[in-house]
Amino acid sequence: MTVYYQNLFTQVQVTGPVHAGVELPPEDSPRTGTPWLWHLLGRLGNAQIGPIYLGGLGVASLILGTLAFNIIGFNMLASVNWDPIQFIRQLFWLSLEPPPPGYGLSFPPMNQGGWWLLTGGLLTASILLWWARMYRRARQLGQGTHIAWAFAAAIWLFLVLGFFRPVLMGSWGEAVPFGIFPHLDWTAAFSLRYGNLFYNPFHALSIVFLYGSTLLFAMHGATILAVGRYGGEREIEQITDRGTASERAALFWRWTMGFNATMESIHRWAWWFAVLCPLAGGIGILLTGTVVDNWYLWAVKHNFAPMYPTVWPGVVDPAAAATLLQGAK
Repeated sequence: MTVYYQNLFTQVQVTGPVHAGVELPPEDSPRTGTPWLWHLLGRLGNAQIGPIYLGGLGVASLILGTLAFNIIGFNMLASVNWDPIQFIRQLFWLSLEPPPPGYGLSFPPMNQGGWWLLTGGLLTASILLWWARMYRRARQLGQGTHIAWAFAAAIWLFLVLGFFRPVLMGSWGEAVPFGIFPHLDWTAAFSLRYGNLFYNPFHALSIVFLYGSTLLFAMHGATILAVGRYGGEREIEQITDRGTASERAALFWRWTMGFNATMESIHRWAWWFAVLCPLAGGIGILLTGTVVDNWYLWAVKHNFAPMYPTVWPGVVDPAAAATLLQGAK
């Protein structure tokens, strides 16, 4: 019986002498730590751990990010009266809330949202410093800056939710709380408040790119695994010197899809789909409440959604009913 190599089930893990990496410019900080191999990690990717390079930007980013993380944690711990058991039990429901709407864009007392504002500033600075580190590392290694710009797309959505939109709305209270379930609750309330976010066309585009990018990555990963027995995982070689792996992959997609991407262009497709997900989503969030107050009514007006059917008996708006009662008195 012939046994074929299938790297979906039998991954080949190549081990050898550890490698410290390419030489760094003289003005850079040195790498730290002695590299070593971990077999279990090698089942997921490269088995080598270290050496670690942080540099000035990396150290500053980690310090600020750790401060922000600790402020969130201690505020959550204080909210359960410093009880570690309750902290662990309720962790998914605990949050650090933004200031109440009445404070506008001013700096509130620390226990009324000041900690949230300080945390947001530290976390934003940490993320931007890490972005600058990624950009500089890519430039010094002589590679493209595609990773940094992909990260910038995620930073755009982060800043829209916590900075740009609250500033346009005139209140830090419009921002997202720090917490696991509380931020999901905020999302649900946000959608209800503005007439169902599903009618927001940019939200729809964002979901298209979200699902599209997962599909593209899954299809591409499956294709490379399927031609792994022919060296398909050596994609750079297949780009510059097309071999049987890329030929078979292209033939398969012409047979099944009617067209094929190349070993190089599929990565551009996947990059753009993934990057456009937070970009489109950020635009949709930024327009909500600033330009469009009710996405359902907007969708009806632009023939994007049908009117809800008239029901009997009619529903009375409680606010309107209260106004009528006051007028009658």
